[in-house]
Amino acid sequence: MQIINLGEQHSIANQFVAELRDVHIQTDRLRFRTNLKRLGEIMAYEISRTLAYQQQTIQTPLALARANRLQKQPVLITVLRAGLPYYQGFQNYFDAAPAGFIGAYRKEGAEIKINLEYLATPDLTNQTLILIDPMLATGNSIIRSVNELERHGKPAHIHVAVLIAAPEGIRFVQDNLNYPATIWTFAIDEKLDPRSYIVPGLGDAGDLSFGEKL
Repeated sequence: MQIINLGEQHSIANQFVAELRDVHIQTDRLRFRTNLKRLGEIMAYEISRTLAYQQQTIQTPLALARANRLQKQPVLITVLRAGLPYYQGFQNYFDAAPAGFIGAYRKEGAEIKINLEYLATPDLTNQTLILIDPMLATGNSIIRSVNELERHGKPAHIHVAVLIAAPEGIRFVQDNLNYPATIWTFAIDEKLDPRSYIVPGLGDAGDLSFGEKL
């Protein structure tokens, strides 16, 4: 499994990630959501470079021209609710892609459990799947989501697209995801804390985007 950390490259994406982390900037929800969307667009572009293309001839106002176009749109799946602004960036680029949604959340307790109560997805058989979730902490939600999704077809390749990842989560996905896969991230942080939150992380992306939930 390939791990691609886009934060190792010099780009404007690093500034957007820094703004997401900054407690003084996080109070502006519009800016927070906008940066999530921008980073989704940047990652969508990077993933697009790995996909298959075919040459086509198109008619311009003056002559015929050759152009490379996607052979097939990927399937976009995001985890509600934190993934929505991030997902919007992917949809802006893969604007004809079929899409699905997963309602998954952490149930706090002596042991962290992932509850999955909603799933809507197109057929995934032999598709390139982009699984979009801002944070890769323990990795449990990714694996639980894939286990549920595969009831709707087995994808050919899975791109796990996250903003920030913990080493523990990366290892868990590597050990438990039985598909050809690539993990994409903008940062690999230090560790998980005792509550399984990423350190230094950025907090709760869902709450910062939409307000605290009851």
